[in-house]
Amino acid sequence: MVGTGRKRSIAFFIALGAGVISVVILLYVGWVLLNWRTGVLLFLGVLLMLAIIAGVVLNTIFLVREIHRNEQHNAFINAVTHELKTPVASIRLYLETLQTHAVDENKRQEFYRIMLRDSDRLLSTIEQVLRTGRVGPSRRKLNLSPVDLEALINGCIDRAGKLYGVPTGGIRYETGAAPVTVLGDFEEVQAAVSNLIDNAVKYSGSSVNVTVKTTAAENGYVTVRVTDQGPGIPPDELKRIFKRFYRVPGQLAMRVKGTGLGLYIVRAVARRHGGRAWAESEGLGRGSTFVLQLPVARGIAGSAAG
Repeated sequence: MVGTGRKRSIAFFIALGAGVISVVILLYVGWVLLNWRTGVLLFLGVLLMLAIIAGVVLNTIFLVREIHRNEQHNAFINAVTHELKTPVASIRLYLETLQTHAVDENKRQEFYRIMLRDSDRLLSTIEQVLRTGRVGPSRRKLNLSPVDLEALINGCIDRAGKLYGVPTGGIRYETGAAPVTVLGDFEEVQAAVSNLIDNAVKYSGSSVNVTVKTTAAENGYVTVRVTDQGPGIPPDELKRIFKRFYRVPGQLAMRVKGTGLGLYIVRAVARRHGGRAWAESEGLGRGSTFVLQLPVARGIAGSAAG
């Protein structure tokens, strides 16, 4: 679908260029035929100038967008390559160690745990790329059912804690006394919540302090808020970070590896469910909050609102 969109864009600007050339030819012919009319010449000259300026401006915008898109694609390919290569290399190293050296049982079990963690990381990256296609323009049909949000969030917290080695209490879940059940596709809701928690953990650095909170909104929606104490986000980046392949520029983005797909998936999942997703931050050094809003399952909205 990306390739088709790009071909359409290129075809449009080729047609635009052909149109500008046609206008120039017509104006030139008109100048030859009507050079005795000074007023007409002036009018045609103005039209020619405007047409040329418009064509140059539009083609420049197109080229800048294409260059920016290619840069994002290159960054994405580099990130995915790193995310795939690193765990594979780690697993291979431990397997070679087990194969060539005598290792005591405690060390062996530690190696197994590390390899399982790297396998989870590898599978997570692959699933991230595949899910981008499923929630994109050629998306699959949603398999809607009531989803126990509390159990889902606890599962995502447990997974993130094991995957990133987060100490106990580094990720906390706060909710009301009443159960929270939403109407959604379990796999997609799980992917959205996991991406938010993973993102918060990765950008927290060595001191992870992440809070996940659910509240019931009055309009029949449940709000999931994931707050971290990380580096924060500049105000002009709050909307851009949900674009596909986009990562906030700077040294932090270079240190924190990622594919630039996580937040894109979060917003795509929210929209597919009739909800919303957005980010909040008071600026650099002030931490960030990512918000996911999903509809309450019908027939149990009253219990969720308690």
